[in-house]
Amino acid sequence: MKKNNCFSLILIVLFGVVAQAQTKKWTLEECVQYALENNISIKQTELDTKTATIDKQTAVGNFLPSLNVASNHSWNIGLNQDITTGLLRNQTNQFTSASANVGIDIYKGLQNQNNLRRANLALVASKYQLLKMQEDVALNVANAFLQVLFNKENLKVQQEQLLNNEKQLNRSIELVNAGSIPRGDMLDIKANLAQNRQNLVVAQNNLLISKLSLAQLLQLKEFETFDVVDETSMGQNNTILAQSPSEILEKAKESRTDLKIAQTNLEIAQKNLAIAKGAYLPTLQGFYGFNSRISYADAAAIVGGNLVTRPANPFWTQFQDNKGQSFGAQLTIPVFNGFSVKNNVERSKVALERSKNNLQQQNLDLQRTIYAAFTDAKGALNANETAITSFEARQEAYLYAKEKFDVGLLNSFDYNQAQTLMINAQSEVLRTKYDSIFKIKILEFYFGIPIIKN
Repeated sequence: MKKNNCFSLILIVLFGVVAQAQTKKWTLEECVQYALENNISIKQTELDTKTATIDKQTAVGNFLPSLNVASNHSWNIGLNQDITTGLLRNQTNQFTSASANVGIDIYKGLQNQNNLRRANLALVASKYQLLKMQEDVALNVANAFLQVLFNKENLKVQQEQLLNNEKQLNRSIELVNAGSIPRGDMLDIKANLAQNRQNLVVAQNNLLISKLSLAQLLQLKEFETFDVVDETSMGQNNTILAQSPSEILEKAKESRTDLKIAQTNLEIAQKNLAIAKGAYLPTLQGFYGFNSRISYADAAAIVGGNLVTRPANPFWTQFQDNKGQSFGAQLTIPVFNGFSVKNNVERSKVALERSKNNLQQQNLDLQRTIYAAFTDAKGALNANETAITSFEARQEAYLYAKEKFDVGLLNSFDYNQAQTLMINAQSEVLRTKYDSIFKIKILEFYFGIPIIKN
């Protein structure tokens, strides 16, 4: 009996856990954070940053000396020259040789230094690209999140309206039976009720599609039970509109990632030009080499006109006796290289001008975007205020029409018309509400206020 009770308790706990998992509702902060950790575009940009880090390590390695070690073992059969005596002998012999070479750039037209500076700038640019990708994803998630909230509220409106129409149909049936209104008015109410049911289905589909879009943006594998909370911390905070567009623009110039990317790319182009010009300058390299060899054949020598052989010296003895060293410096002065250096310099100059133009265009685009965003935010706020005023008036008109219809002083057509106008006005309030929230959030984003607080 106790075992059965324990088993039942476990089932209840497991069922509660599963139910809790199924009813989990995501906040905006959770959606954005999940997208930043799992979005494929962000992961791709992170890989670009890792590549830039590797390129920097390569640039650092250019300052270090190069060391190469080689070894060779060979079998020579037939007439061969003895490497120890220089005599030609018909024999089978084995030889082992080893060498080590060290080289270092002493001067290379400052190309190594400029390559390192360029690699540092490229790493900074890749980090800016990653930040921009994260900002874009956060904005897209916020927009999709607000679309879900709008469709949720719109569905509630349609559900409430359907409930009211069902009550109104019951009321109209009573009025028809009492002879207060003609039967045709009741049929009009039925037709309007059918239209309400259709609008409810459309609202449900819109909500489902918006949830699916957000889940796909988050790249969730399980999205059948995906849902979000019914409210967000992104309230209608209109303090940003107290700033002038010029003030927002100056603030944006300090923080906008687009401008930082363009500025860094300009500095990279300048380093590329310096690297290309460095190829005109002479290069100076230092080198050191070590080598030795060992023969496994008997040593031979001519003594008194006769060829005398003796056993080969031990391995390490030969290694010490046959070792050799070389060191020095090599100066290379470029004289003519088929215009390759000149063309690289000219190509780098073109790229530099292109980067300058891009930075200037980014500044112009930012100015146009901010002034447009300010106008859109202000217009969206005004549209929401107008929609609220219109809805309040339509609601009063509908309530007045309902009172007249209930006592038989208004026909069903005029009643349905007043009801439709009120529903449309209510939907417009919701649409303009979330539209103004998002557009104000974009304006705050340009001002340097993040989508969510870390």
